Amino acid sequence: MIGIMKRPLPLGRRRIAAFLAVIGIAALSLVAQAGSAQAASGTTLTVASDTEISTFNPFLAYFDGELNIINSIYPALTIGDAKNNPVGYLAKKWTTSGDKLTWTFTIRSGLKWSDGKPLTAADIAWTYNLVMTNDTAATANGSLVDNFAKVSAPNATTFVVTTKTPQANMLYTSIPVVPEHIWKSKVSDLKNFKNMDFPVVGYGPWQLVGYKTDQYATLHANKNFFMGAPKYDTLVTQYFKNSDAAVAALKSGQLGQAGGITATQFKALKNAPGIQTYQQAPTGWTGIEINPGAHTKKGKTIGTGNPILHDKKVRNAIAWAIDRKTLVTKVLDGLGQTGAGYIPSGYPQWAWQPTGTELVGYDPAKANKILEDAGYKKGSDGIRVDPKTGKKLKFRLGTHSDTTTDSQIATYLEGWLKAVGIQLTVQPMSFTQLNQDLAKGDWDILMDAWSTGADPTYLLSIQTCGVLPNEDGSGGNTDAFYCDPNYDKLYKTQIQQFDKSQRADTIRQMQTKLYDADVDIMLYYSDGLSAVRTDKTANYMFGKANAQGIYPLQNLFYNWRTASPVASKGSSNTGVYLGVGIPIAAILVAVGVVAVRRRATAADRE
Repeated sequence: MIGIMKRPLPLGRRRIAAFLAVIGIAALSLVAQAGSAQAASGTTLTVASDTEISTFNPFLAYFDGELNIINSIYPALTIGDAKNNPVGYLAKKWTTSGDKLTWTFTIRSGLKWSDGKPLTAADIAWTYNLVMTNDTAATANGSLVDNFAKVSAPNATTFVVTTKTPQANMLYTSIPVVPEHIWKSKVSDLKNFKNMDFPVVGYGPWQLVGYKTDQYATLHANKNFFMGAPKYDTLVTQYFKNSDAAVAALKSGQLGQAGGITATQFKALKNAPGIQTYQQAPTGWTGIEINPGAHTKKGKTIGTGNPILHDKKVRNAIAWAIDRKTLVTKVLDGLGQTGAGYIPSGYPQWAWQPTGTELVGYDPAKANKILEDAGYKKGSDGIRVDPKTGKKLKFRLGTHSDTTTDSQIATYLEGWLKAVGIQLTVQPMSFTQLNQDLAKGDWDILMDAWSTGADPTYLLSIQTCGVLPNEDGSGGNTDAFYCDPNYDKLYKTQIQQFDKSQRADTIRQMQTKLYDADVDIMLYYSDGLSAVRTDKTANYMFGKANAQGIYPLQNLFYNWRTASPVASKGSSNTGVYLGVGIPIAAILVAVGVVAVRRRATAADRE
C-alpha cells in the first residue's frame, strides 16, 4: 500500500519515504487467537507500516504510518467513499448559505468516545478552534483552515463553519476530531505529547490499545462503530523494512496481502498459486528536492544548504541532466510513468503535463550549455566551479537508507550529473533523520515522495509561503522551502472556484510554476503494485479492474474494516491459524501498519 493508500479523508495527504519503494511494505497476516468460537471472532489482522511511527498526536503527525492509524481511531466530518467522493462521517448532512460563506453540518447523535463520554459537535468545534488558534496544533493541518473565519457548535448536533471567502473544497478539509475532555489538559505541552496513553480514547472502527517502539501498534475493533464493526477483533500494525521478506512470507502463506512491492516482485508473483496481483493508477510521485535557500516566514536564512543551488540555472541544468525514461524502465520495470507535473496521473481531473517547448527532457548537452553560459566552467577534474566563490559544484544527496529504489536512483543520478560537471555525495540516512534535516534546511538535494487524495489542496499547500517555519523553527510544514507570492494567489483562487473546470485550470497554472522553479523535480509516478492471497483473505480489495487491468484506488479505512478471513479446509472456523494470539502475531514477518513517503514517506503530509 505504500504510496497508493490515501488517508481515509478524501484530502488524503501523505509523504512516503521513497514512494513505492520499501520503507515498509504494506502486508497483512491473518492470525487466529486460541479459543476463538465464532467465524470472525478472536482473529487478528496484521499489516505492515510503510513509514516509521513517532507519534499518534493528530496535530503533529504527517507520516503515512501514523496517519493511517490516526484516521482509523479518530473521526472526521466527512470521509472519502470507494470512489473518492466525500460522504458523511460525523456529519449526516450539510447545507451552504447563498453566499457560500456558511456551512452548517448536522452531526450524528448518540455517538460515544471509547471511554463512554458523548461525542458531540462541541468536540468538533473545540478541535477546529485549536487548530485555528494554536501554532503547534496547526502543524499538520493548519493550512486546511486558513480560510476559516470562525467555527461554532450551537448545540450537540450542529457544527457551523464560516469562511472568509467561498471555499469549494470544504468537504475535503476534514481533520481528525479529538475528545475535548481528554485533550484540553494536553494543550500546554502539545508539541511534546505523543498520545501514547493506552488505550487511546477515540472513536472510529478501531481503538489503539498499545505500541512497541519501532515494532508494532495494536488496535482493537470497535464493535459499536456506526458503519459496522471490522471483521477482525485485532489489528496489529508493524514496521516492515524488507520487501523480499514480505514477499517470501506472502508466498509461504504467512501473509495474506502485500502492497508497495517492487516491479520485479510484482511480475514474479503473477503466476504464483493462490495469489492475485493487482495494480492501481499512480496517486503520488517520486522525485528530488533541491534546496533553493531555506528560510523562515520572515526571510531569516536557516540551515546548511549549498548557496550555489539558489541559482535557478543550476537547478534547471540538473533537471535537463536526468533521464526519467530510464528510471521508469530500469527502476520500475516499466510499471509507471515519467514524472513532470506535480499532481499524479491517478487524478486526471487535476493532473497536468508539459508539452512542446515547456517539456524538460533528457538533454545533457543542453544542461552543459546552461551551466557553461552561466559561467560555471569545468575544472581539470571535470567538476564545474562557481565563478563567484570559486567553490566546486559538489552537492549532498540525501537518500533513505532503508529504501532500495533510493539507492538505485542515486546511482543513476551520480552518473548523469557527473556528465555535466556536478558531483554528488550520496548520504544514506534513516527516515527520521532525513525529515529532521529537511525541516532545519540542513541539506542540498533530497530524495522525496508524496501521495495525495482526491482533492489536491493539501499537497498544493505545502508549497505555499504560509507553511514556512516560524522564527523559532516551529510550525513549519514546507516541502522544499518554495515560496512564490503569485503561486499563493493562485492557491487562494482555486479554493474559491466551485466550477471544477475553472479550478482545474488554476491548479494546472500552479503546477506550471512549480515545474518552472525546479525545486521539486518529479522523476516518476509509480503504479500501485500489490498482491493478495485469495486463499487467506477475502473482501480486502474493492472494485473491479478496467480494460487495462487497473483497479480503483484503494482506501485503507475500508480495506481494514471490510477484510475477512477465509475458512481453512477441514476447519469450521474461518480464522487462518498461523499462530496463537497477539504475542505470536508480533513475531510474524509482517510488522506494521500503514500510510506517504518520506515525510511520508508520500503524502499526507497530504
